[in-house]
Amino acid sequence: MEIAITAPSGNVGRFLTRHLVRAGVRPRLLSRHPEQARGNWGDLVDAREVDLRDTTAVTEATRDIDALYLVVPPGEADDPVAAYAEVGEAVAAAITGNRIPRTVLQSSVGAELRKGAGEIDGLARVEETLDRIVTDDTGLAVTHLRCGYFYSNLLFELDAIRSGTVNVLLPTHEPFAWVAPADIAVVAASLLLRTGRPGRRVQAVHGPEDLSWDDALAVVGGVLGRAVTAHRVGDDDMRAALAQAGMSRTQAEAVIGMSAGLREGFVPEQPRTPVTTTDTTLGAWAWAELRPALDATG
Repeated sequence: MEIAITAPSGNVGRFLTRHLVRAGVRPRLLSRHPEQARGNWGDLVDAREVDLRDTTAVTEATRDIDALYLVVPPGEADDPVAAYAEVGEAVAAAITGNRIPRTVLQSSVGAELRKGAGEIDGLARVEETLDRIVTDDTGLAVTHLRCGYFYSNLLFELDAIRSGTVNVLLPTHEPFAWVAPADIAVVAASLLLRTGRPGRRVQAVHGPEDLSWDDALAVVGGVLGRAVTAHRVGDDDMRAALAQAGMSRTQAEAVIGMSAGLREGFVPEQPRTPVTTTDTTLGAWAWAELRPALDATG
């Protein structure tokens, strides 16, 4: 079985690569920096240099594969939503040209809104593009994984966690889905390794439980042995902070929209069920990954 993975060194891709290698698959890793994968895995993987915006390159790199795991890297474009859409079109052309039987897209809770969720709107554009080409008539299949908020996003907040206060845009008491990237990889591997009926499917990956920011930082504080609290800030305050960090206005709006668009009573299209619930708790992840990251960075 030939399976390709984009962004193989990312939060999910690195775990997914391990699962596939252990399952006896030699995954085809598509990256702008394949030397990293070659250094980690040697001949156990087929690492190829590919720019996902290049339709010709993507088509060549995905010839004769049975399944594709598509992660669209956020990149550094001034208009992230347009950048997602560009990659979606290039990959869709490759799927069509090579008649790739199964594609699994790493999407996000909130993509179902289609508009108004900042950078998540880019994933909505990719979903829509794949939906146009992957239908019962073509005999191809696509699964959109609507993932919750990654635990690993907390790694961008190391300084704030050290200070004891993390600034957030959502109401601090409202729960939402949090998930370990490793759990997404488990779900992805199961979908990539099995055949299924053609057409479109959506599956959420919600983690073990919904947590508010207050809940999550209480767990983090318990693991670290220090008090860590969430402080809700206004959108304008966050805009100013992101601008100071060097983001353009368009980039800042894309970041803010991922929270602002999921306020006002948002309910995910896919409810929490035994199928969407995964195993790794935030406490376990924080002990294994957040605590060492804090120690390593002082």
